[in-house]
Amino acid sequence: MSPAQLPLDFDPRPALGGEDFLVAPNNADAVAWLDRWPDWPAVVLAIHGPDGCGKTHLTQVFLASSGAAAVDADTLAGTPAPQVFGDAPAVVIDGADTMLTGGLETPLFHLYNVAAETGRKILMTARSAPARWEISLPDLRSRLSTAITAEIGLPDDPLIAALIVKLFADRQLRVEDGVVNFLLPRLERSFAAVLKAVAAIDEAALAEQRRITVPLARRVLQEIQPEE
Repeated sequence: MSPAQLPLDFDPRPALGGEDFLVAPNNADAVAWLDRWPDWPAVVLAIHGPDGCGKTHLTQVFLASSGAAAVDADTLAGTPAPQVFGDAPAVVIDGADTMLTGGLETPLFHLYNVAAETGRKILMTARSAPARWEISLPDLRSRLSTAITAEIGLPDDPLIAALIVKLFADRQLRVEDGVVNFLLPRLERSFAAVLKAVAAIDEAALAEQRRITVPLARRVLQEIQPEE
């Protein structure tokens, strides 16, 4: 089945006014909440899903479009909560569940309180919803129970096919249907895997001054996915 025949149920618009992000059923709920910014009915929006589903990509789009500030573990641990926000209307914590297991419950609790008191917001990403996080601080657990949650699933075949075509097009390349159909069943269902494969195939084609074909794609995949 060619990409033209696949039921591509996605919206290729530039999401949130930032870089292109393919909006599809697996991420539509998360994108809809980000599109509502800053009109969130809770202090925290928690986007969760498995590794490779596109959470970090979405946070990068949100950072670019909202004026939010990214907060890492060192900043959260070593900076007073009001200063973490600075002048930003929101902060983004990528991998919040991992930070909590690193002993940062109290700083996050203070950050939440500052956000609530000043009308600002916190966007978190994690592998699971806050209700499943191991939180020992009761007050933090209570506050995070009010978070908006949006799940992102792994991309399905139509989205992977569309992503392959888009990423090659971003590189000013048009690939034949056969190449897409060859790649589709052989790539891990994650944005990261597709990005890696497209970049490697493009680099090989440039180095050898040849067009992208199934034999070339097969050889490159064998190099980057030797177990296959």
